[in-house]
Amino acid sequence: MEFLYFLEGIRTPIGNEFFQFVTYFGQEMLLVAVICIFYWCLDKSFAYQLALTYFSAGLCVQALKITFRIPRPWILDPEFAPVKSAVPAATGYSFPSGHTQGGTCLFAPLALRAKKPVLKLLFTAAFLLIGFSRMYLGVHTPKDVLVSMGVSLFFSVLIWKYKDQILEHPRKVCTLSLILGVISILVILYTIIQLFVFSLPEKYASDCLKAGGAGLGFAVGFFLEKTYIRFSPETPRWTLQIPKLLLGLFSALLLKNGLSLLAGLGMIFKSAEYFLLVLWIIAGYPFLFQTFLKRKERL
Repeated sequence: MEFLYFLEGIRTPIGNEFFQFVTYFGQEMLLVAVICIFYWCLDKSFAYQLALTYFSAGLCVQALKITFRIPRPWILDPEFAPVKSAVPAATGYSFPSGHTQGGTCLFAPLALRAKKPVLKLLFTAAFLLIGFSRMYLGVHTPKDVLVSMGVSLFFSVLIWKYKDQILEHPRKVCTLSLILGVISILVILYTIIQLFVFSLPEKYASDCLKAGGAGLGFAVGFFLEKTYIRFSPETPRWTLQIPKLLLGLFSALLLKNGLSLLAGLGMIFKSAEYFLLVLWIIAGYPFLFQTFLKRKERL
């Protein structure tokens, strides 16, 4: 809190706007959009690496949140004032930081993938800046940020190092899908137990249920795509890539808005919402688009 008070003392209106902009790069919708761009159009293998890193770290971070239940800084210390514009997006408990996890899981793999030192430096600076922005805005403590960054870097480096063995090896597809699926289900069950047995408030369970549903959606989608669909991001003409991407993003957004109605049936349905959304991105839309191309070729 001493460090947050120090940052509060040096805040400026321009700094508030800048770091509010920086923190957007750690939000889930941006990261999912980047995964879609790589997966549908550019590099399916790297998209799988990004997705597995994000969903694995997300399961860990969200489980830690509802286990330790550490309140936000302004709740820990009512005298402390965060930047007001950052508060609405600060959902769930404080420890560890979800935005830092998202930003690190995006930019750390990009840094590992980059060939040029300048790009490696820029991508590294990006996730460090996102973590700092969470403290500058007053919505996380250094402990929240550092633990989240450590968890995310662990998964980033681990998956990068063994990506060929776990993502490209045919015999490992079923194993990886099963392990991730079981862990995702366990996280969902753990959250439900916390809800009904240990009095976890519903608003704090939402993000963990999302993570469990998304992880399960990826596990099932990965197995279906690798085993049956075998989607290729390449198209007969490069001009098809833009409409393919726009149509896919629009369909995902439309599905997301439609599935959000499930939340009205109860908090537990948050898992179903994100399960179906990720399954659509990984398997559903690629299957439909690939079927469309095959039929077009026959005509």
